Amino acid sequence: MVRLSPVKACNDCPIRYRAVCAECDPDELAVLEQMKTYQTFETGAHLAAAGEDLDHFSSIVTGCATMSRTLEDGRRQTVGLLLPSDFIGRPGRGQSAFDVQALGPVTLCRFERHSFERLVRETPHIASRLMTMSLDELDAARDWAVVLGRMTAREKLAAFLVSLTRRFAQGAGGPRPGGGGVTLQLPLTREELADHLGLTIETTSRQMTALRKDGLIDLRPAREVFIPDFGALCAEAGEDGDGGPIV
Repeated sequence: MVRLSPVKACNDCPIRYRAVCAECDPDELAVLEQMKTYQTFETGAHLAAAGEDLDHFSSIVTGCATMSRTLEDGRRQTVGLLLPSDFIGRPGRGQSAFDVQALGPVTLCRFERHSFERLVRETPHIASRLMTMSLDELDAARDWAVVLGRMTAREKLAAFLVSLTRRFAQGAGGPRPGGGGVTLQLPLTREELADHLGLTIETTSRQMTALRKDGLIDLRPAREVFIPDFGALCAEAGEDGDGGPIV
């Protein structure tokens, strides 16, 4: 189910200083406000399909989505997790390279593709921000290639939880401090997490249980994960924990 949602003014938007509009001046924001629409999609909705035309580009305002590729034999690999402020689509490319699916209710700030492509050509602030976001995405993809290619199953899971905590910490709805640690709501089911890590569901579940038994995480209802010592989890993922603030 898809429904139109009330459009927030750009200055009141929760992703204002992290999204594609982050560097825009007031006049540029005024143009964007005239172009944009909000739409909310229910859990499981396909926001884009690999090989299909994209009529709109979008920023995620609330919710999470996965990017994935399905092979001819049905095997599925998740290649990215999209969180608030992440951008769906690439100017100059009329089709989606991946399947994008909502993990829960997702609200998108949408721009008609041709109008937005014209705006990118005419607005250096938007073009610059898109380049920065694309380069950040490239760095993240390279880091994740190391995780998938060189780490053990236990390290992969720890690295994912560390990365997700940091990404959520950049905006609203992120990890909550308390009791000397942070609480994170996992947006993925065990099956979706296994796809993302390139593991089986059984292996993912075993490693989740092992981290819990070792006191690195505590599993709570509604897919909440409590991390009592973020530095210890970073060490388990093979890093020193200096990658960024958590709260």
